[in-house]
Amino acid sequence: MARKPNYGFERRERERQKAEKKAARLEAKRAKSAAKRDGADNVVVDENGNVVEVEATDGGDAGVDVVEDTDREAE
Repeated sequence: MARKPNYGFERRERERQKAEKKAARLEAKRAKSAAKRDGADNVVVDENGNVVEVEATDGGDAGVDVVEDTDREAE
């Protein structure tokens, strides 16, 4: 026997998931723009919105830096 649909709950869950995904994308965008503003050429952002690689623009042997914590408070 099929279950009775709970349309309100299902819609709220879809909207909640969509909002979480949108917030993660926005945070990734902010982290990437902050890293570029700080002088990086190549910025790589993981699926959680954290900056994981930044290539320096000074032309030296800086290579790839790993940034541990880039979480910022939402404004």
